[in-house]
Amino acid sequence: MPCNLNWQPWKLITLGPSLLSLLEKTPIGCHWIYKIKRHSDGTTERHKARLVVKGYTQLEGINFHDTFSPTAKIITVRCLLALAATQNWSLHQLDVHNAFLHGDLHEEIYMCPPPSLQRQRESLVCRLNKSLYGLKQASRQWFAKFSAAIQAARYVQSKTNYSLFTCRNGKSFTALLIYVDNILITGNDLKAIYTLKRFLHSCFRIKNLGNLKYFMGIEVSRS
Repeated sequence: MPCNLNWQPWKLITLGPSLLSLLEKTPIGCHWIYKIKRHSDGTTERHKARLVVKGYTQLEGINFHDTFSPTAKIITVRCLLALAATQNWSLHQLDVHNAFLHGDLHEEIYMCPPPSLQRQRESLVCRLNKSLYGLKQASRQWFAKFSAAIQAARYVQSKTNYSLFTCRNGKSFTALLIYVDNILITGNDLKAIYTLKRFLHSCFRIKNLGNLKYFMGIEVSRS
């Protein structure tokens, strides 16, 4: 969950089928997905449970308008790795916990209550306040939230690769590349990198994965 303790993904309201039909709104279904996340050696790291919206039932122009996913270009990844290798820069990797849950919704979307909240003889629906996994616009809204935050920290977004952000301050240079919820950071100023990590953790719940080992299908081994 996001670190905001007041985070409320939806608001339960009473709307009968006739009123929903009048509003031209159809509640979207949802279901729980359970998964076991394992370490590289196969041992269990943790058990995960995630509520996922059945976004395939959304109607374009009603439940969503635009979609976008922050996928970095592979040529950009290779260029950053080559630059870090030749300049002897450190490479850092971060992971955002439940990244899509940070996105803000601009559309009026209703969801059927999860099984644990369903009650007999009550016409309850959930009006979503925040983006949830499964929504067509979830990735786009997450990236919009992230872009606004990182640019507020004086990072400049690349015009040729929207997933790349850089910051130059005198001789200090830092580059950040994001692929959905995985972040790669490199640069010649360790102090600036640590400051960036603290800033991102204050905005989102970030897991520091240490030195870069695996990113976009590329395994990295430093010597």
